Amino acid sequence: MRFRGKSIRRKIVALLLVPLVSLTGLWVFATVITGNEAVQLMEAADVMRTVGYPAGDMVRTLQKERRQTLVHLADPARADVLDELRAEQRATDKAVAAFRAGIHGDVREDMSATAARRFGILEKSLDGLPGLRRKAEDADLTRYAAFQAYNDVIEPYYDFLGSLAALQDAETDRQSRAMVGLGRAREAVAREDALLAAALAAGSMSRQDLRAFSDHVAERRTLYNTHLAVLPPAEQKTYEDYWRGTNAEALRTAEDTVVLAGSARAPHTIDARRWQSTVTPVLDDLGRMSTEAIDRFSARVRPVALGVITKAVVAGILGLVAFVCTVVISFRVGRGLVKDLHRLRKEAHEASGVRLPAVMRRLAAGERVDVEAEVPRIARGSDELGQVGQALDTLQRAAVEAAVKQADLRRGVSDVFVNLARRNQILLHRQLTLLDSMERRTEDTDHLADLFRLDHLTTRMRRHAEGLVILSGAAPSRQWRRPVPLMDVVRAAVGEVEAYERIEVRRLPRLALDGPAVADLTHLLAELLENATVFAPPHTAVHVLGERVPNGFALEIHDRGLGMGADALLEANLRLADPVEFELSDTDRLGLFVVGRLARRQGVRVSLQPSPYGGTTAVVLIPSALLSESAPGGTRADREDTGGRPVVRPPARRAVFPEETHQQAADGPHDERTPTGGLPRRVRQASLAPQLREPVPAEAPRTPPVPEPDRDAEEVRARMAALQRGWQRAREDNEMTTSTTAPGTTTEGDGR
Repeated sequence: MRFRGKSIRRKIVALLLVPLVSLTGLWVFATVITGNEAVQLMEAADVMRTVGYPAGDMVRTLQKERRQTLVHLADPARADVLDELRAEQRATDKAVAAFRAGIHGDVREDMSATAARRFGILEKSLDGLPGLRRKAEDADLTRYAAFQAYNDVIEPYYDFLGSLAALQDAETDRQSRAMVGLGRAREAVAREDALLAAALAAGSMSRQDLRAFSDHVAERRTLYNTHLAVLPPAEQKTYEDYWRGTNAEALRTAEDTVVLAGSARAPHTIDARRWQSTVTPVLDDLGRMSTEAIDRFSARVRPVALGVITKAVVAGILGLVAFVCTVVISFRVGRGLVKDLHRLRKEAHEASGVRLPAVMRRLAAGERVDVEAEVPRIARGSDELGQVGQALDTLQRAAVEAAVKQADLRRGVSDVFVNLARRNQILLHRQLTLLDSMERRTEDTDHLADLFRLDHLTTRMRRHAEGLVILSGAAPSRQWRRPVPLMDVVRAAVGEVEAYERIEVRRLPRLALDGPAVADLTHLLAELLENATVFAPPHTAVHVLGERVPNGFALEIHDRGLGMGADALLEANLRLADPVEFELSDTDRLGLFVVGRLARRQGVRVSLQPSPYGGTTAVVLIPSALLSESAPGGTRADREDTGGRPVVRPPARRAVFPEETHQQAADGPHDERTPTGGLPRRVRQASLAPQLREPVPAEAPRTPPVPEPDRDAEEVRARMAALQRGWQRAREDNEMTTSTTAPGTTTEGDGR
């Protein structure tokens, strides 16, 4: 059978609807239904043959042992009764052994869940038989208690037979249950025999025994009347003829005589031999008739079982033929479809998993990409698969073209950022040079304070300009050739923060940072310090401290703000550990992006943690490769150990490191002492360590210059504090003479 059309619709309809849905579904349904019924019939017959027949023989011996046990309890003095009891017990043991010998794992697996559960109850009841015998021989039980105990051992057998009789065919199932009911009717006769034989042996009958006797008589009659109606007419006639016979009539007469005589006179109305001669033939006849009825029932069930098996075989064969046809049709129709889909899938995976990612990586690295070379035009077929392949090619080409245009746009934006940043840096450098010159020339404290503030703002503007350069992927213009003390790098970062006066820096060890890493680390620390001051209350301080660690040096920045949530902290740490490509829409995280890019460039690890003060702690791990020991000829502040005492922050003044490529103009050394009885005089470069001061051309002094001793940061702090106190005293004196305040200043006298 050939499908000439190449339409996907026709192939799917032919592949799925016709063979799979119709034929395979029908085959599975018919096979399961008929197969289950056939398996159930075979398993029930197997279990009945292996377990049911031995169990029936065992129950008949138990019925005889029950009768003899009650007779022994009625008259324990008779030795012949005890011998007969033990003989019956030995017969029962043989029957139980034969029953247990037929039990194995396969039989239990063939049973249903209900049958297996009831079979377990039957086995468990047999386990209590030895204990029951000991109590009976020791006369520890009453006759009625022993009677009930044996009944409890025998009753699970009939429950088990009832669970085996559950069949799919309704008529067969009813007849099977009727067979079990006839067996229960014979058990009722056996119970009558046990009760009356014990009463005759004892010579007395209690009301309880008489009531039980009459109940079993009524039960036997009810069971026969109920279950005979279900059996075929031939079976009904057999039983009805028997119950109209001599033996059955003698049994009914004896039963009526005992019931009508009452408990006191019943043992005297009939003797033991007459009763035994009456009931024994009936029990034997009923057992024989029950076995014959079961055989005839099996003969009737056999055609039903054969019919079920035939249906299962026919359904299986037809289903197999349909399945083979389905496989052939599916193979012939689907082979071409699978090949086309496999080729299309391979091309799509190659495009999405190999070509497109390679193009993206090349574009991210700044390489030029030829769209025609990366996404060649491929001729496709005219069917639906060909159209899908053409659509995928078009989509891939559009994606590559969009990526190329986006890369060109990003490259242009980066060039614009770099151009603007470089221009701003040139202007800011010139502005800083001009401010430095103006600061050296002015003597007015108010103007000097304003110049300091303007100098600080310019320094911050320079940092933001460098941020644009970093966002563009370029390196900042500031570079140093020689190592710079780590303490000076931290101070420089503090000087680039707006709220520098809230930052407290602890004394750091005598370490120096390699020159090429100074600019990046200064900018990195400034960004972290800026965040710490912005996101913390204005009345709190930001603490900077550090210590040596095995892999380098760890700087910690503690703030006392509101902190960050767990999700925000995790996201920020992921950005710092692996900064992604900068997105123009993500303007709220510029600082984190700059810090992450600078840290990756220098091999520095930055992480954010919850601060013990309730805010956030930024940990900066500087690798040992970027650090070196400070030269022995450093400042006294670098050589001495202050025991972790906080270092007072300098005023807002940009840091100027030695060997900076864009050197600032500087004056020569001047007298640093504060004049007595007046405002202190500003000393050029007094706030810098001696190693950081820039050489200046010597002016023609009127007096020989005095060599300036080394001063550390403590001296600088003391002198700047004296400068501020002088400003304060001057303003207080001015307020006493005039009620106005100098413009551009505050009552604190710090020029802010």
